[in-house]
Amino acid sequence: MNSAPLENTCEPAAPQAAQVTVAELWKRYHQDRTSAEAEEALIQQYLPWVKTVVGRVAMTLPPHVEMEDLYSAGLVGLLNAVRNYDPRSNASFETYARLRIRGAVLDELRKMDWIPRSVHAKARKIQAAIQELEQKLGRLPSEAEVAKALGLSLREYEHWLDEVRPAAFVSLDSAGVLDDADSPPQYESVADSQQETPAQKAARRELAALIAERLEQLPEMQRKVLALYYFEDMRLREIAEVFGLTESRICQIHAQAIMAIKSYLIKREAIPE
Repeated sequence: MNSAPLENTCEPAAPQAAQVTVAELWKRYHQDRTSAEAEEALIQQYLPWVKTVVGRVAMTLPPHVEMEDLYSAGLVGLLNAVRNYDPRSNASFETYARLRIRGAVLDELRKMDWIPRSVHAKARKIQAAIQELEQKLGRLPSEAEVAKALGLSLREYEHWLDEVRPAAFVSLDSAGVLDDADSPPQYESVADSQQETPAQKAARRELAALIAERLEQLPEMQRKVLALYYFEDMRLREIAEVFGLTESRICQIHAQAIMAIKSYLIKREAIPE
């Protein structure tokens, strides 16, 4: 999901004085959008967010992926967030900026086409097996049942989950469209609320509702791992320590959960296969 400077996902709490300074910077920037000084000051203030987002994505990437390219893309995302954020909207700047940064990083990854086709093929086989078994059993299948359907031992299936992990980590953020080079990334209809059409807003709400519906169906362990990773911003190692498991096992649980979510979205025709 990496070089040392990008691994720290903890953001130091800013003192009260810094909060006042940020508010003043925003006030100055909104009074004069042409103020390069105010814009640069805001960018510097939120740089740790770029490192956090890139660091989390980078944890699942192979060594050959250039972190500097992702960091540069993240900076562009942050700059666009500062320039396009509307303080009158209901969304906080942190939520808005993180989406724009993550979207820019994922878009850069799409351009790199760094995930081998064999990995995508295995991910699709897992998703198809989960979907077929669910229809047959009337419930989500276990890992052992999916492994058997694929003609694999449980150990071999766990190895598959390790292999598809990079695609699985990216897919929840990009809502599964990463597999389709001709489709626009889903974040484009999420990150910039000012650009959304009514149809895009409706599609986003429907997608969010479907994901929430599927989350309720997942085993408790999978729900907890997803919640801690995506909503509590905990790192994989930290989640492993919480449950007394290995980091590799937490990655497998995460991948199994994401494959189950994707199979459900494909079944509901919310995303392309």
